[in-house]
Amino acid sequence: MRTIDDLGSVDGKRVLVRVDFNVPLEDGRITDDTRIRAALPTLERLRDGGARLLLVSHLGRPKHREPALSLRPVAARLSELLGTEVALAKDLHHVPEGDVVMLENIRYEPGETKNDPKLAERLAALADAYVNDAFGSAHRAHASTEGVARLLPSAAGLLLQREVETLTAILEAPGRPLVAIVGGAKVSDKIGVLKAFLQRADAILIGGAMAFPFLSVQGHSIGDSLCSDEDLEPARELLDAGDAKLRLPVDLVLGDRFAAEAQRRELDGVDVPEGWMGLDIGERTAGAYGEEVAGAGSVFWNGPMGAFELEPFAAGTRAVAEAVADAHGTTVVGGGDSAAALAEFGLADRVTHLSTGGGASLELIEGKTLPGVEVLS
Repeated sequence: MRTIDDLGSVDGKRVLVRVDFNVPLEDGRITDDTRIRAALPTLERLRDGGARLLLVSHLGRPKHREPALSLRPVAARLSELLGTEVALAKDLHHVPEGDVVMLENIRYEPGETKNDPKLAERLAALADAYVNDAFGSAHRAHASTEGVARLLPSAAGLLLQREVETLTAILEAPGRPLVAIVGGAKVSDKIGVLKAFLQRADAILIGGAMAFPFLSVQGHSIGDSLCSDEDLEPARELLDAGDAKLRLPVDLVLGDRFAAEAQRRELDGVDVPEGWMGLDIGERTAGAYGEEVAGAGSVFWNGPMGAFELEPFAAGTRAVAEAVADAHGTTVVGGGDSAAALAEFGLADRVTHLSTGGGASLELIEGKTLPGVEVLS
């Protein structure tokens, strides 16, 4: 994969940088600027080399020019972080001069997600070189992530480079034992990841609603717990293929409904009565999972252990997050809700690598080709 060093001198050149500034907003205010901060090393490296920056990002999934999804608040926040003005171009036809300029939301352009060659050409005409630092969008073949990279001298930014190298290493040369923690809602969404870890990991710890299809095919009653019929057969196949590696909950925390005000009940076992739903792993399960993590040489975590956003059902995810933070081995967290959980518990700075791309990290683990990475090879 080509890196910034392969571009040679960027002094005096305008570099188009694809960043992932798809940050959460509330009433026009950024509530989490982690993705903006993650891009700073690449932006500062290019500026130190004398480059003028033209930044391109998406925000949300607008169908037209939605004012609520303007990148104006992002440009303002980046101005503060860089200590210099970041001008915002209203469209591709009105790009101001400046050391750092940000294009308006690239998904305002209808050809972006279609990887329109004409849009890629318009982007390429604005710059002398291209750097992709948006790992969170690298699994999409869009005009700003794949098309334009074919038209300019191109390379991976520091963040994209680190993401790919770290995630590849945990698959190809992990410290042993390798422990994968996989949670979330649906087996079918992560079956590729689970199959990959059945081949490579020494233990796979299952939590969240994902556990219930496995428990169901084992013959346990699951009450009103979240469980899709389409998840049952994949769960059965995975159990048949790797029962010795899979770890399932041995106790649960139940609620009579999905709400913070729900009646809460601890269950010593996994047979859920009618009228109840499993919303967290129990204390014994959390302890057992913590011991697996403590003895691991490498840990990969994606997906919470329960409804951690509801305080009465957050203990299992918190316990696993603390175990990962305290682990002596390499710890990689695959973005998404796991990253949100670490941030909520104040542990985000205590892991080896916190991925900025949930979907991209999972596809890389599955062994899929990421178009935004492949084009830089």
